[in-house]
Amino acid sequence: MTIDQLMNLLAGITLVEMMLTIGLGVMLSDVLGVSKNWSLIGRALVANYVFIPGAAVGLLLLFHARPLVAAGILLAAVCPGAPYGPPFTGIAKGNVTNAVGLMVILAGSSALVAPLLLGVLLPIVVGGAAVNINVLKIVGTLFGAQLLPLCVGLWIRKRHPSFAERALKPAKTASLLLNLLLLAVIILAQIHMLSDIHLQGYMGMLCLLLACMAAGRVLTVRGENPKDLTITSSVRNVGVSLVIATASFAGTDAITSATAYALFQTFVVALVALAWGRFTPAVALVNKQSA
Repeated sequence: MTIDQLMNLLAGITLVEMMLTIGLGVMLSDVLGVSKNWSLIGRALVANYVFIPGAAVGLLLLFHARPLVAAGILLAAVCPGAPYGPPFTGIAKGNVTNAVGLMVILAGSSALVAPLLLGVLLPIVVGGAAVNINVLKIVGTLFGAQLLPLCVGLWIRKRHPSFAERALKPAKTASLLLNLLLLAVIILAQIHMLSDIHLQGYMGMLCLLLACMAAGRVLTVRGENPKDLTITSSVRNVGVSLVIATASFAGTDAITSATAYALFQTFVVALVALAWGRFTPAVALVNKQSA
């Protein structure tokens, strides 16, 4: 087995296990409760499927990113619904229930929307370079590796809550270990490419991350906790983007840039969540929770 085949296999297994774990830990009533808030869902879809991919395309063209580097960053931009959204929202003292509902809805919808967006936007950022993807194949892969395990986890949680509760802790541990193993293998295989990222590359990633935060914040309406949509939109779904990258762009800069952005966004958003939560006045937090 080659290193590329190993990365592809690990990425698929990690995504399946991660989505199953999400389903096991989510109450269907929470998802249904958020899904009834059509305004919030609509604004989340606009932020994650219009504003953020549009900002990514603009920034990639502005920074003159190489075709495969651009492909990797675009992959991250079109894949929302990261499992880190709810815990980071909790750290920031936001509404975790809203974050969980948004995460599930965005993760589920991205199985269809992300490949379609890639098919439209990828030719724009790569110019005339010979970079092609099979949209139908990616849709099929994500339905099997992302949407199906998520639905199975939700079903188990609904029908067998005691079993789901017992299985949740080891599932979370397995998910963490698989993610660390996948990142270790990718970093080992891509270490030379990762070390070649210049300051301009990090500036571009910072600009995209700020655009993600701005999209969520601007679309938050009065009376809502701004942390929910802001943080949920800021953390892109690394597992999905790496599955697509390892399957469609094996051994290329696309994997390097997707991995680099994954590490960068996780570190920065974690710091933002910590700072936001630390400086949230206790009185204001109590008032919002009681409301």
